[in-house]
Amino acid sequence: MTFEEYVLTRGPALVRLARLLVGDPHRAEDLVQDVLAKAYPRWARISRADQPDLYLRRMLVNARNSWWRRPSNREVASPAVADRARPDATEAAGDRDAMWRLVATLPERQRAVLVLRYYEDLDDQTIAEILGCSPVTVRTHAMRALASLRERVGAAGWVVQEESSHGV
Repeated sequence: MTFEEYVLTRGPALVRLARLLVGDPHRAEDLVQDVLAKAYPRWARISRADQPDLYLRRMLVNARNSWWRRPSNREVASPAVADRARPDATEAAGDRDAMWRLVATLPERQRAVLVLRYYEDLDDQTIAEILGCSPVTVRTHAMRALASLRERVGAAGWVVQEESSHGV
């Protein structure tokens, strides 16, 4: 598969993943563009690997972490935007938005684990390869993140249901 074919087929999925990792659609597009720019010169080697998706997801997570380490990029997004009206949304959409705002407050590793597990539907072994840690560490991050979310959701007065096999 050529680089252009890969970007056409998998590019939108990378942008969605980046959007969930950084919480800002514009920053996500910039992040994916930077990652793809770095991957292009190495594409022959990357495409020969068994899983170019795995490689590029790892690049994306690492780029997000590198971006966040820069002191100039530690801005905090405001939960309410004053210059535009919030459109009418159903209760479910509002709950989902509130949940993602809570996920955005988690430490970066916990957030990455939840996004890769529940949004990208990856198993612990694959997540461990992407994050460069052991599967046990992935499960620990997931357990701590879910416990933190349950605590915050309970404090907010929402009805907390026990986790099923794979749902947040």
